[in-house]
Amino acid sequence: MNIEGNTIFITGGTSGLGLAFAEQYYNAGSKVIICGRREERLKEISQKYPGIITRTCDISDLAQRQEIAAWVITNHPDVNILMNNAGVQYAFNLHHEINFTKLQDEITTNLTALIHLSTLFTQHFSVKQEAAIMNISSGLAFAPLAFMPVYCATKAAVHSFTMSLRHQLKDTNIKVFEIAPPSTDTELGHDRREDKTHSHGGMPVSEFIVEAMQAIKDDKLEAPIAHAKSLREKGEALFNAMNK
Repeated sequence: MNIEGNTIFITGGTSGLGLAFAEQYYNAGSKVIICGRREERLKEISQKYPGIITRTCDISDLAQRQEIAAWVITNHPDVNILMNNAGVQYAFNLHHEINFTKLQDEITTNLTALIHLSTLFTQHFSVKQEAAIMNISSGLAFAPLAFMPVYCATKAAVHSFTMSLRHQLKDTNIKVFEIAPPSTDTELGHDRREDKTHSHGGMPVSEFIVEAMQAIKDDKLEAPIAHAKSLREKGEALFNAMNK
């Protein structure tokens, strides 16, 4: 798929992978629209990249999802790509009652919003000559880390949903991508770290984005990146080794 000449809407575009994708599409000459919860971060991005369109939105909120989808389609009817990137990651000790607020936030942000937003754009995309829905899952969709049980479960569900979405849209011009990152050096999971300045660790975003963008250009609709490839291939066979 061409990366130039598109109009792409990216959720969770204020940092990490979302921002990296935004920069790649922006530099390729596409119109880029991003949303995120942090208004200050959006302002910083607008100053650095005056051409990137920003909008504050908490996609875990039903009304805000409906509002931003309507806003994007009305004000930027040329939109032809949705990238469902926003996500949160929490650790849970299942020996104790789970924190329901965090549980609900993780499921809603990582899964419910992705499903809902996808369906809010399918009708609009169906009349486009070329369109795409791109879902960011994780290598952990295939082999979970037990201390992040809900996060891994949501990403497994994203993988499953993306397969079904691709099948249902197979007779349309909408391409459905799943990009599955490995552990990547972003802010993801910073809530559980004592030092909030520490990043996630793992593959540098600069290396990840090169392989991910190439997968998009090559129309690789299911694209596990780097170490996520082995997780996809070996799946649960790696579970015990990963969770020693």
